[in-house]
Amino acid sequence: MMDVIAAHRRALADALSELTPDQWRADSLCAGWTPADVLAHLTMPFRISGEDFMAGLQRYGGDFTRFSDEVAARDSQLPTADLVAVLRDSADNPWSPPGGGLIGALSHDVIHGLDIAWPQSLEYDIPAGAMTTVLSSVTSPLEAAADDVIATDVHAAASGETLFGFPLSGIRVTAIDLDWSAGQGAQLAGRGRDLLPLLAGRQIPRELFDGDGVAVVWPVAAR
Repeated sequence: MMDVIAAHRRALADALSELTPDQWRADSLCAGWTPADVLAHLTMPFRISGEDFMAGLQRYGGDFTRFSDEVAARDSQLPTADLVAVLRDSADNPWSPPGGGLIGALSHDVIHGLDIAWPQSLEYDIPAGAMTTVLSSVTSPLEAAADDVIATDVHAAASGETLFGFPLSGIRVTAIDLDWSAGQGAQLAGRGRDLLPLLAGRQIPRELFDGDGVAVVWPVAAR
């Protein structure tokens, strides 16, 4: 799995090196965050020591989301070239999110990579195996320990929905460009790189998806 993670981080770093200053300050798929904010968050585990992480978490009473917002706002002011270099230099770093393992690390990287790249129409290569692994991960319940630090937008004990709250009950989700599907019921179909952000709770245009499942889930999923 580490070779897949490392290859993805290097490919993402190469793609991000092409963004202009205006693109770095545009909108990302993460509500309220710019691409620079997302990259600061994505590289946070490689730049902040465990001691500083715990101190920051305690400062916010254990609220990881508030702490990560602070870090993103602060460190997004660093030169983006430096943050891209951190991502590239950390390609082989075995960090993984609490309770997520290496699949969680890959999911973190791919989802946030698309948070930056998708609004910019920046299509870098994400191997089919990496994409299907992450799609399967977000549509499966998270096995988290009681003391794991979980972001507030992740539903650790999700039932009938993705880890990020997208409704899946009675829905069969299919990636039309990959050998992947999940669930049973009305069809919701689209490209993998469009489906993944949607399933991760991002606002993706309805017209990118086909099937009877679109009309079923959209009134519930609309945010």
